Amino acid sequence: MTLIKSISGIRGTIGGKAGDNLTPEDIVKFTAAYGTLVQRKSKSKTIIIGRDARPSGSMVSAIVSNTLNALGLNVVDVGLSTTPTVEMAVVMEKAAGGIIITASHNPVEWNALKLLNKKGEFISDADGKEVLQLAEASDYAFVPVHKLGSYQLKTEYLDRHIKAILALKLVNVKAIRAARFRVVVDAVNSSGGIAVPKLLAALGVKEIVPVNCEPNGKFAHNPEPLPENLKTLASKVKQHKAHLGIAVDPDVDRLALVCEDGQMFGEEYTLVAVADYVLQSKKGNTVSNLSSTRALRDVTEHAGGSYHASAVGEVNVVEKMKEVKAVIGGEGNGGVIYPALHYGRDALAGIALFLSHLAVSGKKCSILRATYPDYTISKNKIQLTPAVDIDRLFDNIRKAYAGHPINTTDGLKIEFEDKSWVHLRRSNTEPIIRIYAEAKRKSIADALAKRMMKEIAAFK
Repeated sequence: MTLIKSISGIRGTIGGKAGDNLTPEDIVKFTAAYGTLVQRKSKSKTIIIGRDARPSGSMVSAIVSNTLNALGLNVVDVGLSTTPTVEMAVVMEKAAGGIIITASHNPVEWNALKLLNKKGEFISDADGKEVLQLAEASDYAFVPVHKLGSYQLKTEYLDRHIKAILALKLVNVKAIRAARFRVVVDAVNSSGGIAVPKLLAALGVKEIVPVNCEPNGKFAHNPEPLPENLKTLASKVKQHKAHLGIAVDPDVDRLALVCEDGQMFGEEYTLVAVADYVLQSKKGNTVSNLSSTRALRDVTEHAGGSYHASAVGEVNVVEKMKEVKAVIGGEGNGGVIYPALHYGRDALAGIALFLSHLAVSGKKCSILRATYPDYTISKNKIQLTPAVDIDRLFDNIRKAYAGHPINTTDGLKIEFEDKSWVHLRRSNTEPIIRIYAEAKRKSIADALAKRMMKEIAAFK
């Protein structure tokens, strides 16, 4: 069974039986449920849709737009686009919401419906649950022929998105142009192949070397921008003597960087570097989720601001950012959220801010990376049986570490005096506990994770 229904959207593999995979029937059901919810909450009849380049995208998009029309809703289709572009288009069009057709970093056989509210942000927990309830009960109705909605294709929103990025006060186009950067781009043959080179050209980057930038949906490698998937990019950076390598996921909301020497900047450090740059000009607070690197806290406190941690998930990060009035935030997976532009992970905004930072600093990418506190995260998981009482298990561990700072916002996070930490959280989709541990050396992080896994096994 590869259909995953969550509060933020629906994802699954294409084909198979309804209810087990992401089939046309499932697409209609969940789109109709979402459209019904939207009509209860907004006077606007407009919904924005957009997609990444995966082969199933045009098929899913057609079903989504026609289902929305059948509900009496008007569709503005921004076409082959990015997640942050769709988010911004919702606000620009004063729409009731939006649906992004992308399975993000999942392999090519997957697709998904990401659901947005009228602010261009992911829908809330309560709204997500209502969508699932409406879909389960088939509690929606289609309009008669004379009330069918309209369809409009508008492809100018990427240009409008880029124009808004260039207008940001901290995006220093003059410095970027003067730096005469040579940049290699790996867009995994999705919509980033259009968006990233177009942004770099607008920023005045001297030379752009495209790698996997044909938006044909034929992913040249695993689309998640992790080090093991970016070896070709690293090689190309060295081959072309480039200043930087840029990798994005298929829907362009995650950003990973490769230094001029072919070494990974580190996905966790994308946000750290951008935050450092922003905080140099504007003192303020920052936010990341509990499983993200301690380095953001260090950089924030060094700049005189306060760091705050949220539960895992973009919607939770955004909620906390608004609560503490953060000037920058995001997630350790390369997701930069810059509220001066909008409240969504935006690799394009991250690129513009990072290049500004690099140009203004005058440093090589590897030298800039070396200025930040160096931590390593160890990621592990433990399989559970249905008989395990996770709440009782976490309570026992919390009591065992009562003398340490503990955060129970999302599972259990324990901090130690040497700045290391361990975060335990139950998966929402699998019978497992995820165990993330961070320390100044990989060996220490791995040992901390293993120690916690033994203690969990003992408590079970």
